[in-house]
Amino acid sequence: MKDKSAAYFLDLIKKSKRGKFKIYIGMSAGVGKTFRMLEEAHAMLRNNIDVKIGYIETHNRKETHALIEGLPIIPRRKLFYKGKELEEFDLQATINLHPDVVIVDELAHTNIEGSKNEKRWQDVMDVLDAGINVISALNIQHIESLNAVIQQVTGIEVKERVPDLVLQQADEVVNIDLTADELIMRLKEGKIYDLKKVETALNNFFQADKILQLREIALKEVAHQVERKVNTEVTKTKLKHERFLACISSNAETAKTVIRKTARLASHYDSQWFVLYVQRPSESSDKINLATQRHLINNLKMATELGAKIIRIQSDSVAKAIIEIAEKQQITTICIGKPHFNLFKIILATNPFNQLLKKLSQSEIDLIILS
Repeated sequence: MKDKSAAYFLDLIKKSKRGKFKIYIGMSAGVGKTFRMLEEAHAMLRNNIDVKIGYIETHNRKETHALIEGLPIIPRRKLFYKGKELEEFDLQATINLHPDVVIVDELAHTNIEGSKNEKRWQDVMDVLDAGINVISALNIQHIESLNAVIQQVTGIEVKERVPDLVLQQADEVVNIDLTADELIMRLKEGKIYDLKKVETALNNFFQADKILQLREIALKEVAHQVERKVNTEVTKTKLKHERFLACISSNAETAKTVIRKTARLASHYDSQWFVLYVQRPSESSDKINLATQRHLINNLKMATELGAKIIRIQSDSVAKAIIEIAEKQQITTICIGKPHFNLFKIILATNPFNQLLKKLSQSEIDLIILS
């Protein structure tokens, strides 16, 4: 039998050896995240802390670029991709040099093919595991579970995303806040983009109503991260013991919504959560098309990155399978997608849905229908 107390103690040792992680969050490009990181690096250097620049993206902003002067820089890794010489954060050089603190910008960046990790946030996890403290930054539109919300506000789907689990591992999350007027003024002064791009930016992303909504989302996200930290570290007695079960089908878009919204709920309650996919006979590997299979695999991968435990079972009764898993995993709340019924589907689906409601009414499990 495994010694649980020994395993717990080993976990404590690993955590104590791990580097501390600080993330600056902003509502958009140009609020001053990189500027603030460089200011902090200078303050550390003045206090004789071994701080180095692992990767900084100045976006040719003069005031940001000027702050690099005098800071020790870890040379970037050069590699060729499609005939071009490109530069990346040098993970191995950083671990070998082992500074006290390393600044690594653009947390959501996708690494060039051939790198050890697919994403820069994975590089940062390796650096932290090596016992090096990291300061990094990202915009809220790159947070995985906020992707759909941000798309509604801006009309843009952000491709480079960071799992919420990364933010949950941060020891400190700091919001860099500006008013909409201040941000637009910085844009007009050419402090964010080249002056030639200002007019286009003002007509698209940098509109006052969009900025206000993004600002609200950013403020709420950081407040939520602080609240979570208080609940886990300050309040030692946990008042909530929620366990969420996100039930998904092979419908790609509905599954994405259910996964992201359940992830938010689970994060809010700092609780365990599961994703359940019940494969019906009609969805067996020889009957389901390849595109649907691919979307399903991608959604399950996303759920894992967001911190869910995946459960896949085969059953001809979805309602029965959901209840059995819910009871086995001691689930307190089941989350399902809003059905998109036509009349024929209502007739077919009424019975299993009613079965689920009947079984839930006999238990203390809550049901949330996510739209």
